[in-house]
Amino acid sequence: MMTLLYTSDPERGRTWRDVFAAEAADIGFVDPTDPHAPATIRYLAAWNPSVELIATLPALEILFSIGAGIDQFDMSRLPPHVRVVRMIEPGIAQGMVEYATMAVLALHRNLIDHGIAQREGRWAPIKLTPASQRRIGVMGLGILGQAVLGALRPFGFPLSGWSRSAHAVEGVDCFAGAAALPAFLSGCDILICLLPLTTETRGILCRETLSQLPRGAGLINVGRGGHLVEQDLLSLLDEGHLSGAVLDVFDPEPLPQGHALWAHPRIIMTPHVASMTRADSAARALIANIRRHVSGATMEGEVARDKGY
Repeated sequence: MMTLLYTSDPERGRTWRDVFAAEAADIGFVDPTDPHAPATIRYLAAWNPSVELIATLPALEILFSIGAGIDQFDMSRLPPHVRVVRMIEPGIAQGMVEYATMAVLALHRNLIDHGIAQREGRWAPIKLTPASQRRIGVMGLGILGQAVLGALRPFGFPLSGWSRSAHAVEGVDCFAGAAALPAFLSGCDILICLLPLTTETRGILCRETLSQLPRGAGLINVGRGGHLVEQDLLSLLDEGHLSGAVLDVFDPEPLPQGHALWAHPRIIMTPHVASMTRADSAARALIANIRRHVSGATMEGEVARDKGY
């Protein structure tokens, strides 16, 4: 067996090579610069490989994303027989749980308002709302969404979740499908977007949906920048319908200097750092998935190319 690691991060590359050498000597590890390698390569691990690179790999069977998402791939330009698998590894979920919990608590405990008061030199206590009176809603009930909901449960927040298809999650009021979206949104005091980016979900965080949140609600977007219609968010913040937003993803990235999001007092921004793939555990996840494929078992994270998730 042969796999090709293709990454622009030298540190990640060294770690992956070390893990493969120590734990998967039976899986050949090929350098992309080796002119004799392409004809033998069955597995490619990459963020967004070029069409030219894909064209040099006639034996390619599976493209592994080195991140949790696969929206960076142009599926129409991949050979139809190539299967696509997103990365599922503990570091991604742990990072997302930490970030989402931080963001929820920041909005719940009014840190945006306190920050504004601090900059203005005002002593302005805000009456505490108990967690039991603040409902958190998560859009996207996959592995990350369910992990975030599980982490928030001990705080005592009422929890809701929405996805395209029906799910049952312990302790969570679950909604499914477009018809149920208004009922879901109307109860969310803090909304977290963890949806995959697809044709159907692009622009889903727009005035039509965000205005269905209760007045004073907060937004956390840790999905993709393409989910958010930025001007609609800015307008709803300025109108007072939304009280604040925590944004980790943007379109484009990096966000251009001078963009209105940079300076808005009711937005907390971070540079796409909510969750990051850990090189060592990611390499082990890749090895495990290759072994599953070889044995004929179902791979973790394989996506339906026509759906984008």
